[in-house]
Amino acid sequence: MGAVSRRMAAAAGLALLSLAACNRAPPPAPKTYQVTIANMAYGPTPSGLRTGDVIEWVNNDIFQHTATAKDGSFDVDLPPQAHARTVLKAPGVVAFYCRYHPGMTGKLVVAG
Repeated sequence: MGAVSRRMAAAAGLALLSLAACNRAPPPAPKTYQVTIANMAYGPTPSGLRTGDVIEWVNNDIFQHTATAKDGSFDVDLPPQAHARTVLKAPGVVAFYCRYHPGMTGKLVVAG
């Protein structure tokens, strides 16, 4: 194969790679999910969480609660009937609990 043929083959290969990169779907837009607190317990945690998604914590209880990540990634203080948001910043399993009621626990499974 001559030098010109090699350059043309390389250029064609780069063009194909560029096209493949352009055809990739953009990452999905972040979604907002709700976790409700009632009767001294967290409600079910959503599945399918991804980095960048938002958890809206809603305290429907008569007591003050927190949603406190054991890894320190968030700490939300929720008076009765309040709500607050947390952005999921990293993939992994995030265990959380209530600082006022340590028996209240849950976990979020976050994909990359």
